[in-house]
This record gives sequence, structure tokens and C-alpha cells, in this order.
Amino acid sequence: MTTQKKTLFKPFLLTLAAIAIAAPLYVANSPTPFIKDAVAQETSTQKIKQSGYNAPQSFADLAEVLLPAVVNVSSTAKVDDPVEMPDMPQFPEGSPFEDFFEEFMGKRGGGGLGGPALPAASLGSGFIIDAENGYVVTNNHVIRDAEEVRITLHDDSTIPVEIIGRDEKVDIAVLKVDTKKYTLKAVEFGNSDRMRVGDWIVAIGNPFGLGGTVTAGIVSARQRDINSGPYDDYIQTDASINRGNSGGPMFDLEGNVIGINTAIFSPTGGSVGIGFAIPSNLAKPVIDQLIKYGRTKRGWLGVRIQTVTEEIAESLGLDKAEGALVASISEDGPAAKAKLKAGDIILTFDGKKVDTMRSLPRIVAETEIDTDVTVVFWRDGKKQKAKVNIGELEKAEDDGLLAANDNIEPVVPKSKVKEVEDFGFSIAPISSTMREQYNVPEDVDGVLITDVTRDGQALLKGLSKGDVIVEMNQQAVSDPTALLDVITKAKKEKRTSVLLLLNREGDVRFVALKFDAE
Repeated sequence: MTTQKKTLFKPFLLTLAAIAIAAPLYVANSPTPFIKDAVAQETSTQKIKQSGYNAPQSFADLAEVLLPAVVNVSSTAKVDDPVEMPDMPQFPEGSPFEDFFEEFMGKRGGGGLGGPALPAASLGSGFIIDAENGYVVTNNHVIRDAEEVRITLHDDSTIPVEIIGRDEKVDIAVLKVDTKKYTLKAVEFGNSDRMRVGDWIVAIGNPFGLGGTVTAGIVSARQRDINSGPYDDYIQTDASINRGNSGGPMFDLEGNVIGINTAIFSPTGGSVGIGFAIPSNLAKPVIDQLIKYGRTKRGWLGVRIQTVTEEIAESLGLDKAEGALVASISEDGPAAKAKLKAGDIILTFDGKKVDTMRSLPRIVAETEIDTDVTVVFWRDGKKQKAKVNIGELEKAEDDGLLAANDNIEPVVPKSKVKEVEDFGFSIAPISSTMREQYNVPEDVDGVLITDVTRDGQALLKGLSKGDVIVEMNQQAVSDPTALLDVITKAKKEKRTSVLLLLNREGDVRFVALKFDAE
């Protein structure tokens, strides 16, 4: 994925909601609420004054120290096929159009039909983490499909680098510089878990290829999931981040790297104050593995999991909704060998609490392979333990034991799935797990498409798994039965088609499907 593709997200990924907070200041004949609010306000004010939560007067000293460790990353990918261009139109000699087309053809086709193809180029950012050994970190999408990668240092020296390793799941790559000819300066990783919403950060990168650029902002949010990979846990910031900033560092005010700038939310392609960075605590283990092995070696448990809802927790006798519900077990996987079963709720893994379904894949992935860990799970109304020998995710993928990125899978009971044979797709009610998996907003109601057949009309019209059918023939369809009733009614009225209103991760469009001629 190129930098430009990576940095443009559709507006549906993040939904903003206005929250109104009302606090009573005084209640007649009952001064207690007022006194409590006054005491709380005074305590908060004192806390702010004591902690010195003031904006820095300048970031200049910090930037001066950090800039030499940040590099510009450029890569080229060879294009084998010649650029096919039409013959240049004939114009009278001296015509202004003649000069225009000669310049155009020269730039686009290298002289006309069959001219040499121009290499595809990508620009991004990176930072040096080891000055002695010359290790540089950037995003994988910056150097993807690259034939040649170069970095430009702060003193404008441009040098080729070697790709040590890359990881698509977290979007990280490690490069290596020959340190014999160059003196490098490195930066260190900090603890991203210590960052709080509202903390100041500084971002340095190469926006639009302009070179070292410093911007500042705050941590706007944490643990953002933007559906870019199985381990999404982004830091969100309002610092100005644009195309070309990908792979650059995000610093705390002590000069430690607490994030790697990776993506932006942008309807226009430019910064709108919503940027995302990979937390250092997620990136560091991956980088260590890439340096050590040239690839990742993630832990693998061999389960498919889903969210524990309030209803599921209550039905299984669990006090609150927590953990990860095992939906199915991979045959001959570590979990199967440890006698875990579908229906178990994993509460802790290797001593780490599993608060939500999303946290388990990352905890497992960061566990050393071929080690025995203790798993605490809920079964038959009580906590139980099991010892699991952790496998390797990449080996399991290579052996075909699971699909890549298939740690989480929504489970739909067969009894709730209905086939729409007329158009070649299946539907089911929208569960909370499906909302999370397919990014369906809470305010979107309808039925979810669970499967699309290869030879049906639905596939030809672009329908896909995860789409939500909100209406059919301008009638709301809240469950599969309602949708099938609309189809039956349309047939009785001898209509030739039905009109669907689809919602795909926030994008809404109409699609018409025709009945067979029969």
C-alpha cells in the first residue's frame, strides 16, 4: 500500500458525538449538591495549579535535539511495462500546441509510444533507533514493493539502505544504514502506556516531501481501532500530520518516541487534525523481532473469539461482561491440545487480564513462542486453569491452519441465517459482535449480509459480506423475516426488481436487484 493510499480514510471510520453535561449548582432547601460541586471544583483547580498543566513556551530546544535523528525515506519500484501513449497530433510548425504536446509526451511517455516507464516513487519518514548499528524504523507501506530505498539525513546526505525486515500487520519496517561513512544520532523509545489524553506531543516528519518538519499537538484519544489490521491500538492526535509523515516519530516532551505516525483521517487528503500513531509499546516488540529474525514470530493460541456481551455474561453466570469468548478451536492448535473448548471465556492470559476481546490477540502475539503459559477461563459457572504451549502464528498461516489476520471472527448461529435465493446472498440480524467486526454504527438498523454466492446477482452488483440492508423498496427491514416478506410481496405484485438501501461502514447507497426472467 502506498503512502497516499494509507493516509486517506473514509469519514465512516470515526463518528463524533456531542455530549451534553449538566451539573446542578443549587437545589432549594438542600445545599449539599452545591457544596459538593464547589469542593470538587476547588480540588480540581488546586490539582491543575499544583501539576503545572501549562503549555510549553517553546518546542525549539526539543526540536533541535531530535531533528538529526529523523530521516526522509524515499523508495522506487521498477515498472517493467512500457507506458503506452498515443501518437502526438500533428500541428502547424510553430504552433503553441506543438510545444505543449511535445512537453506533455516527453514527461508522460519518454518520447511517445513504447517509451521507457517511469519508476513508481514513494516518500515517507523514519527515525534512527540505533546509531552504532544503523537501524532505522519506518512504516511498511512506505517501502512496500520497493526495488531501492534511500534515506536523507538531517544534513541532506542521501544514502542507500538495506531492508532488514517488515511486518504488514502492524505496518512497520526496519532499515539498516552502513555506519562506516556516516555519523548517526539515535532516539529512544518511551512508554506509550503512560501517555494520557491531553498530554502534549511533538511530531517530526517529511510532509509532501518538504523535509524535516516539526508539528505539535496533544493526545486526542487512545486505543483507536481504524480497521487497518488485527492489532489496531492507535494513539490519536491533533498535531498536523500529512502525506509523507508516515513512518515518522511522535515524541513526548522528554524526547522519547511514544508513537510512529502512520495514518490520517482525511476526506481531502490533507490534515484535518485527526492523525494516528502506532504506540511504542506495540511497535517495540515487533521491531526487536525484525532485527533479530528478519521477520516476526508471533504467539498463536489457535482460537477464534468474539465479544462477551452483557447477555452472554449473564447467561453463563459471569458477574460482568469481560474477557474473550472462544467461538471455535483450531484443530491440532495449542488451545485444542490444552483442552480448551468453544464457550470458554478467557479471563487472563499469562498473568495479564483480558479486559475485552480486542486485547487478547495482542497479548497472545507478544508472548514468546514455544513457552508454557497459564490461561484462566470461565467454564461451567466457575474459573478454571489450563497450561498452553504457545505456537507460532506465521507458521500456522504457512501451514494453512488458519487464514492470515483471522484471529477474530464473528459467529452467527445457523438458525438465524436466512438465504435470499433470488439474488444470491444470506442475511442475519445484527449482533453486537458483528457491529464491532464490520464497523456498523450503533444507530444503523437493518439486516447484515453474512455471505454472497459466487454466481448470484448480488455479487455482480457489488454487495459484500458485512453490508447492512437498511431498507428494501423503501420499507425498513429490522430482521431477515421482514426482508423476505418484502420480496414475497414484490413477487405477488409482479414487480421486476427490488430497491435496496445499503449502508457499508457509514457509506449509504441504493442498489437495484432484478428478479430472474422466469
